Amino acid sequence: MPKMEQRETPENYRHFPGGKELPATLPAWRVQTLKPQTNSGVVAHAYGFEDSPDAEIITPGMNFGKEPGAVGIGRHGNFLQWGFAGSPDEMTEPARNLFLNCICYIKKYDRMGPLVTWKSSPRMNALRVAGLIDTNFQNGNAWVLNSFQPGLAARYKGRAEQFVALFKKDLELVYHEEGKYLVDEDLKAMGIPSNRRIETLDKLIGLLERPETAAAARKVLDRYTEQSGLSPVALRKWVNDNRERIYFSDLGGYKFRVMPEGYLPRPGWKSE
Repeated sequence: MPKMEQRETPENYRHFPGGKELPATLPAWRVQTLKPQTNSGVVAHAYGFEDSPDAEIITPGMNFGKEPGAVGIGRHGNFLQWGFAGSPDEMTEPARNLFLNCICYIKKYDRMGPLVTWKSSPRMNALRVAGLIDTNFQNGNAWVLNSFQPGLAARYKGRAEQFVALFKKDLELVYHEEGKYLVDEDLKAMGIPSNRRIETLDKLIGLLERPETAAAARKVLDRYTEQSGLSPVALRKWVNDNRERIYFSDLGGYKFRVMPEGYLPRPGWKSE
């Protein structure tokens, strides 16, 4: 069994959402025996990693560049992401056992390639970027300001926490388009609280059937699906025929997609 030890919480964690509330130390177990100056490996952002059924975080990895909970070991389709740099002879014995278990585990996903390729940034990243506005103003950089609607970030100069709260409040309605994080005001006006739940499709199809709301519903359906131009009857059939396999992916372009029949999703996944 791996032996847990307390490690000092990386300072970079404090700059991500929720990071300021972390304790001074975090429990961890040693994976490799490399010297400190040796490359320790690569972790992936946790934000959006599991927003499609073909991906799962097997375990996070402590890191000094990304957010708390960033992926140390993960799976995307039939690809295993082992984020640690050490070869087996540089691993601890528990880590070697884990490495072998990961290889055995991923065997069942043979020939099940990834469903999603990166097309857009995940909504959680809006919170991280919003939290950088004060630093951005100090450094005179423009990329953070340009990540939001013109003038929006400037109104929150010196109030980064309030700017983060603005997007956190409407996180279920955030989407990313043309390099900007936006809140879907169209859905908000319709009283629909989320852009990524399957009930949203049901409600939009209902609105599409009513002449007075059809245009607005069509606009949003075209934003989040690739079923442009389908009649309400055809759309409802598409949803009902695929209901158990429909998923929403931020990284895949903020679209509702359908998992192929026979594809094995991660354990516990279900269409929401």
